[in-house]
Amino acid sequence: MITTTDRPAPTSTPVDHDASADSPATKLLLAMAAMPADHPSRAALRDRAIEAWLPLANHLARRYSGRGEPTGDLTQTAALGLIKAVDKFDPSRGVDFAGYAIPTIIGELKRHFRDRTWDIRVPRRLQEMRLAISDANSTLLQTLGRSPTVADIAAHLKLTEEEILEGLEGARAYNAVSLSTPVGDGERGTELGEMLGGEDSEFELAELRVALGPALATLDEREQKILTLRFYGNQTQSEIADQVGVSQMHVSRLLARALAKLRTQLVDAF
Repeated sequence: MITTTDRPAPTSTPVDHDASADSPATKLLLAMAAMPADHPSRAALRDRAIEAWLPLANHLARRYSGRGEPTGDLTQTAALGLIKAVDKFDPSRGVDFAGYAIPTIIGELKRHFRDRTWDIRVPRRLQEMRLAISDANSTLLQTLGRSPTVADIAAHLKLTEEEILEGLEGARAYNAVSLSTPVGDGERGTELGEMLGGEDSEFELAELRVALGPALATLDEREQKILTLRFYGNQTQSEIADQVGVSQMHVSRLLARALAKLRTQLVDAF
């Protein structure tokens, strides 16, 4: 069963800003557009136009509040969208500025949620898949009168069920759980990170011990004895020389040769 997720507000957001052709804010835009790009007064006029239309951007930013993002960040994002709209607006196309600016600002806000609010970054394809699944889930919930299944959503989006499952798995990265999150019954101060397993070096040591037996069997009896006395008996080369009946120098050479053989055998085993 698929659960609904928060989605950004629809693009048909009403705005209580005076966008009439006779409004001071609109006149500032028209005056700016009529000036050449290198006119010395154009920069100041642009600043005044942006300031005049800021209530529109702030209004749209407030519509997206309460979704886990700081209001200040949303306000700045909406203002960035407004600046882009002011710079690209062309009154000769016959479109009023509000009708052009609202989709531009909302698009900037949606990109902010898509790119900045994921706790773990995932490919953009999965980010867009999450939004598509969320939209499909809401639509099917109304038409079917029940929570849609994976198969329902896959058929609605014309995708495979495997692709939908991949999108749902990726959506889990939207909100990650901190490793410092307390777990348990509250009687002990246990955190989630303390319950996660780590790399166990004993596994590698166990494999080495298993491979060591056959490797030792390739050595002759004297080499095996020297290694046993040195590494299991913790004896010095002088003590080993006395037991084996050779010089300390010869023990050193035999020890080096035996270790070289073992190293070759173990490398081949792994």
